[in-house]
Amino acid sequence: MSLIIQTVSKHYGSVPVFHNVSLTVAPGEFVAIIGESGVGKSTLLNCMAGLDSWNEGSVVLDGLDLGSQSDDQLARLRREKTGFVFQAFHVLPHLSVAQNVALPLMLLGRHDDARVQAMLDAVGLAGLGERLPQQLSGGQLQRVAIARALIHQPMLLLADEPTGNLDPHTADKVMEALISQTRAHGAAMVLVTHSKAAAARADRTLLLTADGLVEPAIDVNPA
Repeated sequence: MSLIIQTVSKHYGSVPVFHNVSLTVAPGEFVAIIGESGVGKSTLLNCMAGLDSWNEGSVVLDGLDLGSQSDDQLARLRREKTGFVFQAFHVLPHLSVAQNVALPLMLLGRHDDARVQAMLDAVGLAGLGERLPQQLSGGQLQRVAIARALIHQPMLLLADEPTGNLDPHTADKVMEALISQTRAHGAAMVLVTHSKAAAARADRTLLLTADGLVEPAIDVNPA
């Protein structure tokens, strides 16, 4: 499933966020987007998911123009074909780890306890399914978020600063889980990050500026 963004611009009133952004993400490709704080990386990622609107241009996912879809159609598209990993985790505190991971399957009417357990194993959370989120570390919570985003095998994963709150060792484990699980079923991934170490693992790294995406980006190889 491809993602095609053509000359997308976003502004709030008279305040521009970004301008003339174009990007094509091929099936199975891992693209990292870096840039200064406030340049609109998270906003751009939200546009890719149809969670935010834009003022000019088009976002086409799997042949569907997101700008022409209704809210219900966008919600269905996200449930079926995309996964989103938030920096702030957004796990539900009153549900167990396994229940949080199973949510996308429940929304699709596909109950599969075996798959939930297999996904927990894959991200290094074996045996923790019955715990509540407050009993986990930050790195474990992020892996819950990754497992939840991937449980329904989306063809596009969008990750917003997934290692931003983590120490380097835990961040490396989280990135390994993201990469291994997306590649396991050929999904594309778009990551926005400040982390040079995370961006260096991508197939392609782009720099977002007020005037669009620059390729190739600045050197992102970690020191």
